[in-house]
Amino acid sequence: MIRYALQCSHGHAWEAWFPSSDGYDEQVQRGLVECPLCGTKDVRKALMAPAVVSSKSSRPAPQAAMPVALENEGEKTLNVPAPVRAFFEGWRQHVAENYDYVGDKFASEARAIHEGSSEERLIYGDVTPKEARDLIEDGIPVAPLPAMASPEGLKKLS
Repeated sequence: MIRYALQCSHGHAWEAWFPSSDGYDEQVQRGLVECPLCGTKDVRKALMAPAVVSSKSSRPAPQAAMPVALENEGEKTLNVPAPVRAFFEGWRQHVAENYDYVGDKFASEARAIHEGSSEERLIYGDVTPKEARDLIEDGIPVAPLPAMASPEGLKKLS
């Protein structure tokens, strides 16, 4: 697995994992890599500084995790800035209106769609880390859905 910093032609930046350098190139050529914010497929690798460690005493400090809670009925939440909340609410609505929720059948359904034995459509659901790795290693395009963007709410990983 390899992580790349990516940037689209509109200046949006994000990071993504790929099975290998060749896997990234393949997915770009097939038009499978797109900006999560604007949807453009005009994407390129951005400069990314490697974390180089010369000794145990000079290890870089871990980065603080960004709060990822969103208000759900009856759940305690973290304070999320309004623009971030609005972005994820829009994403959540888009997923709810355009994707089919397949639950824990995600891995088998993604594989069936990829192989042509099931109707091609947008899906989301639940998958174990091993199932996700297997799909990626088999060249099946999948990506994690942030919990804040899941119509299923924060109680499930999607």
